[in-house]
Amino acid sequence: MARYKEVDYRQSLLLAVNYSEQILEGTFEYTLCYLFDNDKVDTTIFDKKYSNDKTGRKAILPSVLLKIVLLAYSRGIFSSRRIERLCIENILFKSVSANTCPDHSTLANFISSLDVEIQNIFVDVLLICNELKLIGGEVFALDGHKVSSNASKEWS
Repeated sequence: MARYKEVDYRQSLLLAVNYSEQILEGTFEYTLCYLFDNDKVDTTIFDKKYSNDKTGRKAILPSVLLKIVLLAYSRGIFSSRRIERLCIENILFKSVSANTCPDHSTLANFISSLDVEIQNIFVDVLLICNELKLIGGEVFALDGHKVSSNASKEWS
């Protein structure tokens, strides 16, 4: 007769996780943290959008929201609900966000409010990448996503 190990779903597991150890050097996540946590990129341009200095709930740091959004976008995830779920379930997103777990409406409002600020941040990131000699001047891309255009044969 076959013998099997016993399974008990009522048992507990306490697992200590250090978020900074989850972000490995040389990865895209590490670069995001390097740029936004070490004040390489100026995120104070977002301060004027928040008027909660005396009353209201504390806001999530814009640098944390940027890291979450850019990490999700680099993996092809654009839905704010899916990004929220990743911040709850995925240890890498938990590490990048320091377990702040913003909800989908916060993420969607932040993304939709980006206008001139994101252009300035993108310029800063490119200048820093150029200083670190990460840009060869030939190709710059996060992923292989093709952008559709109206320059097809049918339009010509």
